[in-house]
Amino acid sequence: METRKTQVAVPVLLAIMTLIVSQVAFAGKDSLHERHMAELQVVKASLVRRNLPGFVSPPPTPPQAVPGPRVYQVISYGADPTGKADSTNAILKAMEDAFDGPDHGVLMEGINDLGGARIDLQGGSYLISRPLRFPSAGAGNLLISGGTLRASDDFPVDKYLIELNDESSKLQYIFEYITLRDLLIDCNYRGGAIAVINSLRTSIDNCYITRFGDTNGILVQKGHETYIRNSFLGQHITAGGDKGERNFSGTAVNLVGNDNAITDTVIFSAAIGVMISGQANLLSGVHCYNKATGFGGTGIYLKLPGLTQNRIVNSYLDYTGIVAEDPVQLQISGTFFLGDAFILLKSINGVVRGVNIVDNMFSGSDNGVQIVQLDQTNKAFENVDQVVVDRNNVNGMATRSTVAKASVDGNGTSWTVDFNQVLLFPNLIKHVQYTLVARDGGAFPIHAVRNVSDNRVVVQTNAPVTAEVYVTVDQ
Repeated sequence: METRKTQVAVPVLLAIMTLIVSQVAFAGKDSLHERHMAELQVVKASLVRRNLPGFVSPPPTPPQAVPGPRVYQVISYGADPTGKADSTNAILKAMEDAFDGPDHGVLMEGINDLGGARIDLQGGSYLISRPLRFPSAGAGNLLISGGTLRASDDFPVDKYLIELNDESSKLQYIFEYITLRDLLIDCNYRGGAIAVINSLRTSIDNCYITRFGDTNGILVQKGHETYIRNSFLGQHITAGGDKGERNFSGTAVNLVGNDNAITDTVIFSAAIGVMISGQANLLSGVHCYNKATGFGGTGIYLKLPGLTQNRIVNSYLDYTGIVAEDPVQLQISGTFFLGDAFILLKSINGVVRGVNIVDNMFSGSDNGVQIVQLDQTNKAFENVDQVVVDRNNVNGMATRSTVAKASVDGNGTSWTVDFNQVLLFPNLIKHVQYTLVARDGGAFPIHAVRNVSDNRVVVQTNAPVTAEVYVTVDQ
């Protein structure tokens, strides 16, 4: 501020001094016109001095250019949105450029933060002849969205259209925070749709996956926290009652890893809806009508004998059921089973522990199908502990439970209550509670439980009496 004041004051002072000198010089002259002209010359000279380069302020610095958004539009790379020409190379080039984009830091060790870069399919339908993969491991914070991918007639049957994989990587995790959103993936009965291998925090959101071959629609292997939500999967495009349902094959989702979730997702055709062989997974809001149990289909298959640790809640098993091998720590609750769909506990080594099958609804066709069944073909269940099958409401199917209540009325010295029509496990009663109510006013009999075997409870008295016996048991 002081420098600016000095720049203005100097020329003004010079102008005043010049004017004073000129007035003295012209004091003796009589011509008023000449004096006025001289004064104008002085003012002009002062203005020139004020505009000298040394006193002019520099122009403002122009603003620096701001980089544009990192959106890689595949059509600009030569992809054909009509699906007539092969777009594999064009989309791979877009993925390569996104992978090589600006680094905004590091997520997990060895994974570069790409800052939310987007690969935009621009609403096109693209023909793909080989898997879409990043150049190598180490990418994170990136989105692929907004279009359709269709496998060509020569797409490899053992591959997936999108593969988050790098077999040569030594990283703990290959990719992190990759999002696949708003995609329709048509596998053309050749291979699978998406493979997520040893990746972290992957989202598959609002995707329609169809026509996968005799393989998986989505494969999740190792890694952590792949979330599949708001999606639709089916090997064949149908809405139920398909004439070819008996021939449905493949698995819609195969979870071979821990800590994943499938939520608000529909599986409408496949031999197996969801195959799980990893712990700590959550299924919620999953609707399976992929292939009826009567045709050999399974809605959800838990292939983790000895350590299950999975939860299936608030879901819908529609004419297809659940199979769990040697389940240990399994929760099934708040789920609706329609069309004689049931839960099968399959013995591998005879172990079932920490299983809760509670608060579900079962609806059937009055054919006597049991809501929970045992497959003891390999070996009988011998290690049974903390298994609760209870509080399920049943319509048109046969109830099975690990907790039961019954009563019997009679006159005599022995009362037998048979629980075989209700209890799940054969010849297994761990706890008994009973009450004997004698109806003879003067009778006060001595009574006791005399036998608990073959899921029957026998209560006896020391003398004949008219009484009713109430019994509660659990397994």
